[in-house]
Amino acid sequence: MSAHALRPVLSAPTPLDLSDLTALTRRFAEEVRLGRHTVEVDPDHRWSRRIMADDVVDVWLISWATDQLAELHDHAGSLGALTVVSGSLEEQHWVAGHGLRRRTLHAGRGAAFGLGHVHDVANHQGETAVSVHAYSPPLTAMSYYEETPSGFLRRTRTELTTEPEKVGA
Repeated sequence: MSAHALRPVLSAPTPLDLSDLTALTRRFAEEVRLGRHTVEVDPDHRWSRRIMADDVVDVWLISWATDQLAELHDHAGSLGALTVVSGSLEEQHWVAGHGLRRRTLHAGRGAAFGLGHVHDVANHQGETAVSVHAYSPPLTAMSYYEETPSGFLRRTRTELTTEPEKVGA
């Protein structure tokens, strides 16, 4: 298999690209900072609310109490982006040939991801984090993964969903 075959695909059946989604999450993150969207925090479960939706994209506001996380997952046929509004989030993302890599996303920073991007997002920083996520086409399914002892990913299940970064079973 060529190295090219292991790279994530950056396009999907949408008129938007990763830079459009990044700009959108930044715009809504600024609206959140200005108090235009109410954020709630649930100490037991991540709170989320869709703040925009149309046929092309959906945008979500998510709060992450300490030690809340999403399982290792992808976004099926959707491109995505996120911007951290406040606090910090830790992302583990799969890099073909290198395994899971960790990075911390601080307030004002974010990430964009094409098809095939497998990641986990968590708040281990001791303070509530808030983030804005955009998916195009709108999110309809997520696949979940585990890392095998030999250092590969194994898909454990795929679920239809209308919620972003959903915590798995």
